[in-house]
Amino acid sequence: MAEVNGQPGSAPRGPYIAVITNRTTNMVIRGVMLFSVGVFLALVLNLLQVQRNVTLFPPDVIASIFSSAWWVPPCCGTASAMIGLLYPCIDSCLGEPHKFKREWSSVMRCVAVFVGINHASAKVDFANNVQLSLTLAALSIGLWWTFDRSRSGFGLGVGIAFLATLATQLLVYHGVFQYTSPDFLYIRSWLPCIFFAGVITMGNIGRQLALYECKVVQEKPHQD
Repeated sequence: MAEVNGQPGSAPRGPYIAVITNRTTNMVIRGVMLFSVGVFLALVLNLLQVQRNVTLFPPDVIASIFSSAWWVPPCCGTASAMIGLLYPCIDSCLGEPHKFKREWSSVMRCVAVFVGINHASAKVDFANNVQLSLTLAALSIGLWWTFDRSRSGFGLGVGIAFLATLATQLLVYHGVFQYTSPDFLYIRSWLPCIFFAGVITMGNIGRQLALYECKVVQEKPHQD
């Protein structure tokens, strides 16, 4: 039998198949991790909204100690996984690897700022909704400028925030849940800012996980 790479009987495509398998496995692992982070953040942040009576769910759909509808955390987890996997893919397709503040300490600070923005939307009292919306918009853009600064990140953030806002409007319109004192087409006017900040945050986590994976793959041949 033919000898390939010093191993008798190995098929010529063996190394290639191994690489593809590893990439697929690593992507699944990253997706599961991103899903878990999204579920955790959804539970914590939704708890803030419910305690402040910003979001109201019908009594029959409240099914957990976190006072959240059962479908909210899985939906947020799925969206987080998709966003976190999409960002590094877009960077690769554009040929613009994101290298700005690529360390875990920066990612953790980004998550902390995102939670702070959500906390402000639920806990801080403003004179009116316009002032609140403008403040959260400035904070969200500041989060992007501080931890991202990429055009692709900003574009994806705006696009996904628009789609998420539209989906939320449809859910509220059909009575799945509601917002107290809606001021913008059944919802709160600051909601797109929260979505934008969330997209930037999950995109940063996804990029960092992908960067860590690349470092491990590059170091493995040297160890062998």
